[in-house]
Amino acid sequence: MIYTDLTKKAIKLSFKAHEGQLDKSGLPYVTHPLHLAEQMPDEITTAAALLHDVVEDTDYTLEDIKAMGFPPAVTDALALLTHDESVPYLEYVAALKDNPVARCVKLADLEHNCDLGRIDHPTARDLARIERYHQARAILEETEAVSSLRSQEKKV
Repeated sequence: MIYTDLTKKAIKLSFKAHEGQLDKSGLPYVTHPLHLAEQMPDEITTAAALLHDVVEDTDYTLEDIKAMGFPPAVTDALALLTHDESVPYLEYVAALKDNPVARCVKLADLEHNCDLGRIDHPTARDLARIERYHQARAILEETEAVSSLRSQEKKV
């Protein structure tokens, strides 16, 4: 994990915000954002990974996080990563695909959420959710491939 003042502040907030929350296997929920943060390539994506579920799953708002001094690169990604339930899931994913920070975090989130080993007794509902996650990953990976091609074209 990348340890900077910003990421340490995000770690502390993640622990505080998710205190007492458990995942589907009964483990402390904060292990999920920590797992994602371990995979991130830089300070901004690490902070966003640590905070990616705070607005969606706790009483903290995006405005609270902005007021704490997190930079726009983090808060812009968090705004995109926070799923408004009135928006169909795949539309929400498509809306975040052009933000590199949000896309990086969401890809790691989807990968971790597809790990059935995290769930003691997967149900049909879990399997259906994972199928939806595979569709979301395809949207994000397609965008990543297009970005890579454009980057290569600019070098030529």
